[in-house]
Amino acid sequence: MPDGTNMTTAEGLAALQRELDELENEGRREIAERIKTAREWGDLKENSEYHDAKNEQAHLETKIARLRERIAGAVVVEDSAGDGVVAFGSTVVVRDDGGAEQTWQLVSSHDASPREGRLSVESPMAAALLGSAPGATVSVSLPRGERKLTVVSVS
Repeated sequence: MPDGTNMTTAEGLAALQRELDELENEGRREIAERIKTAREWGDLKENSEYHDAKNEQAHLETKIARLRERIAGAVVVEDSAGDGVVAFGSTVVVRDDGGAEQTWQLVSSHDASPREGRLSVESPMAAALLGSAPGATVSVSLPRGERKLTVVSVS
C-alpha cells in the first residue's frame, strides 16, 4: 500500500479539485473586488481595509498552492471492497461489546471527518481493522482503554 500521507479516494480527489476551483475562481474574484473597493477609499498607507484584503489575498494564494501540491502528489487508491476485507476506501460496519454499531469509511488523514463517518486509515481503530473480514473480532487500544469490535460487513 502507498504511503498514507498522499493517499486519497477518487471522491476525495474530486473534492480537492472542487475546492481548488472554487478558490481560484470565486475566492480570487471576491478578494479582487475587496481590494478594488478599498483602493477607491483613498490613501493606501492608512487604509486598513486594503491591507486586510491584501493579507487575505496572500493567505488565499498560499492555500491554493498547497491544494495544488496535494492534488499533484495524490495517489488515488481504489477501494478493495471486492476482496471482502477491510482496506483503504472500504466502508466497514462494526459492533462493539454493548451491541452498538458504527459505520466508517477508511480514508486518508486529509479526508478524515469522524462526524461524517470518515475515519483516517492511520488511526488506531482503522489500523486494528485493516485486513479483517466480516465476523472477525479485533482489539483496539484507545486512550479510554481496550475496546473489542466485531466486523459486521465490509463494502
